[in-house]
Amino acid sequence: MATLKTVAAVQFEPTLAEKERNVSRLLALVAEAADDGAELIVTPEMGTTGYCWFDRAEVAPYVETVPGPTTDRFAALAKEKGCHIVIGMPEVDAQTGLYYNAAVLIGPGGVIGTHRKSHPYISEPKWAANGDAHRVFDTPVGRVALLICMDIHFIETARLCALQGADIICHISNWLAERTPAPYWITRAFENSCYVIEANRWGLERTVQFSGGSCVIGPDGSIEAVVDSGDGIARAEIDLDKTRAHRVLGEEVFAQRRPELYMELPTSTFSWNPLDFFGLYGHRPLPPGRRSKVAVAQFAPGPDASSNLARIAELTGEAKAAGADLVVFPERAVTGLDAPAPLPGAEVAASLAAIAARHGIFLAAGFAEAAEDGLYNAAALVGPGGHLGTARKLHLDAADHNWATPGGDWTVLDTPLGRIGLMVGHDAAFPESGRVLALRGCDLLLCPAALRGRLSFGHAGTKVAQNYPIPTGADPHHWHLMRARAGENNCFLAFANVLDEAAGYGGTSGVFGPDTFAFPRREAIIASGEGVAVAEIDTTNLDTPYPTNVVRRKDLMVMRQPQHYLPLIEGATA
Repeated sequence: MATLKTVAAVQFEPTLAEKERNVSRLLALVAEAADDGAELIVTPEMGTTGYCWFDRAEVAPYVETVPGPTTDRFAALAKEKGCHIVIGMPEVDAQTGLYYNAAVLIGPGGVIGTHRKSHPYISEPKWAANGDAHRVFDTPVGRVALLICMDIHFIETARLCALQGADIICHISNWLAERTPAPYWITRAFENSCYVIEANRWGLERTVQFSGGSCVIGPDGSIEAVVDSGDGIARAEIDLDKTRAHRVLGEEVFAQRRPELYMELPTSTFSWNPLDFFGLYGHRPLPPGRRSKVAVAQFAPGPDASSNLARIAELTGEAKAAGADLVVFPERAVTGLDAPAPLPGAEVAASLAAIAARHGIFLAAGFAEAAEDGLYNAAALVGPGGHLGTARKLHLDAADHNWATPGGDWTVLDTPLGRIGLMVGHDAAFPESGRVLALRGCDLLLCPAALRGRLSFGHAGTKVAQNYPIPTGADPHHWHLMRARAGENNCFLAFANVLDEAAGYGGTSGVFGPDTFAFPRREAIIASGEGVAVAEIDTTNLDTPYPTNVVRRKDLMVMRQPQHYLPLIEGATA
């Protein structure tokens, strides 16, 4: 099968309840894309009918079975043009009478498959039932998966598709409340090394402003084609060989997964009030938390540990002067990156604790650890009172395999600042990492890192009008992988990356907030140069028996559908 394919995302503004008008206009746009060479054409969520239905009774005149009259019309077009089409529509199940928000994949021979939205947005429960499992369909264009809008907020959905060999995720949406192409769209393509064809609607419906930005996103997160506002078509040529390499930041991430460490993924630790759940039987209740300031420090460690510790002490002083209660340093900040000379963990912890005590601060830093049972790429967290704990890198990259042993478990530590989880560098390339730590109740994730490659890029601005304070102008850091990691897990995240551009380490360290739809953003980023950035975090809870702070309530953990997630731990060994 040829690996070069032409695909298109259709952007369209449907009119609520004007089904014939919508279908006719979509058929015309799809035909235009097909005549321009597109072999796979994706249209928006609920594009045939509009989206903002009050209830089941109001949408009832517009639901259809699959196959049915509407899919027949698109199937006739697919046959005529020799293409594949994805449409969004309200579906009725002929046996149960339940309604679903559906995406339908149609080829020249008719309906190939359907996905029913599995992770509902606030509007779906007004009329639709939750959908079912996630499937991948073999087509002449490649292996195709379907997701609908809110589905892609959740790391599990795209990962389930990628593990089934998806080349392309067709994501149909009615996305709102932020500038697009949306960071979550980009992140799911990037972390799964697959194409995302994003068909989003635009315009205003029942006071809701939709964001447009339909696009084709490459396996490295690049925007291959985009429509900002208005009806239009984003067309791009894709190369299936790029996605089938399954590389993220140059690493073979699917071979490096560790399903035995992901056993929490099919569980719902936030189905119950977390203030009760994590205190059950008196075992490890959540710490009270507090308002604090967290800093990240960015620099290039050298080969000499003494010099590195002196630089760590200097930057710690800068962080403390800026009001920080905790400062995070990069991966192997103590021992250096090239041919590191491992040091005993106790020796490193004592040196770091002395710096922490001098400044009255908590401090996390990476180092190459020499232990009795092997060498580890590790990170220690210390406080003014001494060593709190050490994390050992769980997902080794290609360079680590030359010298390091993988760690055996996640590191979660309770501190006055809140519950802290540690990742080391490449761990953060795996969406499963942040998710497991969130499910264990972490408020704050620390990530000392030495990551090469592009982790952030900008946006030129959008013509789509949004209500204040949603940004629409240019932004040099519109997408940042670690902002997505923080938001998708409703955790604060402090990411300290090495800055050594000659060696490929681009920095872009930062502290990121727990809600990516909260503007202005609660974050601080080091855009260039060595130094520190400081942001305030809040891990407290109001004096009620229920969580009121998103970092404790974790809305996205509550809305997970873990009954679908069993394949994420396939291959796990006890």
